[in-house]
Amino acid sequence: MDNKRMGRRVRAFRKLKGYTQQELADSVGISLAVLGAVERGNRRLEDQILNKIADFLEVTVEELAHPAL
Repeated sequence: MDNKRMGRRVRAFRKLKGYTQQELADSVGISLAVLGAVERGNRRLEDQILNKIADFLEVTVEELAHPAL
C-alpha cells in the first residue's frame, strides 16, 4: 500500500475513535511531527509503529492496510 493511502487510513481511524494526533503520537511513542508526516503520506510507517498504532486504535494491521476490508 502506498504511503498516502496508509496515512489517510490512519487519520480516518484516529478521527473515528476520537483521538487527537497528539494523543496517538504520545501513546505509541512517536513525535507529533512524525505522525503528521505519516498521515500526509510523506513517511512510511515502520512495522513496529504500525502495530502499536493498530493496537491503540483497536483495529488490525490488515484493516489499516487494506481498504477493501
